[in-house]
Amino acid sequence: MKYVLIWCREGSLIVQIDGSDFKLATHDTVTITSGQIHFIKESSGADGYVLEFTYDFFCKDDKDVELIFENGLFCHFDENQVIPIGNFKELDEQFRRIDQELKEEPYQYLTSVHSRIELILVEINRSKISRGDEIWKPDALLLKFLELVRGSFDSTYTLAQYAEKLKTTEQKLNDQAKIHAGKTAQMVIYGLITSEAKRLLVYESLSVKEIAFQLGFKDPLYFSNFFKKHIGVSPKVYRERVG
Repeated sequence: MKYVLIWCREGSLIVQIDGSDFKLATHDTVTITSGQIHFIKESSGADGYVLEFTYDFFCKDDKDVELIFENGLFCHFDENQVIPIGNFKELDEQFRRIDQELKEEPYQYLTSVHSRIELILVEINRSKISRGDEIWKPDALLLKFLELVRGSFDSTYTLAQYAEKLKTTEQKLNDQAKIHAGKTAQMVIYGLITSEAKRLLVYESLSVKEIAFQLGFKDPLYFSNFFKKHIGVSPKVYRERVG
């Protein structure tokens, strides 16, 4: 499960994320949440960086978790947005140094990379705030909940079990989900399952039956009905349309 940041240093490109096109011009960036289907659709003289990092690598404490979530940087619930970067020289420098650190692997290079990703996210936040976006700093609990669900698709945990694992309550999870996603925690779970199902249907050579089992469904027919209820078409039709 990776978080992805695409920065267009020069030129332009179109990135498709979950079926929607986002056009990046020079110095624009877009963030992509773990599990979202994405690819570069078109490119016109584009040069830049694609940064990928995992939750386990970056999130050492709640401060890191909240930075990922702050101002909707990554957990945006299908509300991806193109963000023009004001201080683009800072981003260019940090991306260049990360590239250098990963190639040369000097002493404590991963600590350096972690710190530079922090600086990149802070600069993106500053660009968002400078253009008039509201400051939005949610609780780290919701991101932990999202990552736990994404890592437990085959476990079929109930909401009560997720709450127990996170040492919280179902009510607290519901409160956070309604504030930041506009839906119940259970509906958030369903949304993550369908997002993963779409990813598997498009990018993996698995049968619908295999995908059903991988997502914790013992009955492939029940999975197909579940998918159609939430997406509007069967898994087979979705694969034919998107694949």
